[in-house]
Amino acid sequence: MNKNIAFALAVGFAATTVLASANQAEAKRWGVNARENRQQNRIYNGVANGSLTQHEAARLEKQQVKLARREARMRQSGGGLSNNERAKLEREENRTSQSIYNQKHDGQNR
Repeated sequence: MNKNIAFALAVGFAATTVLASANQAEAKRWGVNARENRQQNRIYNGVANGSLTQHEAARLEKQQVKLARREARMRQSGGGLSNNERAKLEREENRTSQSIYNQKHDGQNR
């Protein structure tokens, strides 16, 4: 009986470790920094394909820098990002994402 309990505990521990690793990988894939990188790539692609003018790209870059600075300040306040801080950053990222979309689809070409 003790062997069965030890085995069950070992399996439970292994499953927990695998899930924790998956959550960390998911956080890296969908986290704040990953989203900033994806949005940065959208800006670069917009300049490359002509859907963003240099002026529009510069304005969007300023928004990205402002967001990154705000994130850095939040992280300095201690222990990473709280849920409220993460939610606030995500709302700002949503606005920035919408700005990128609007500027890329406004019909102006370089």
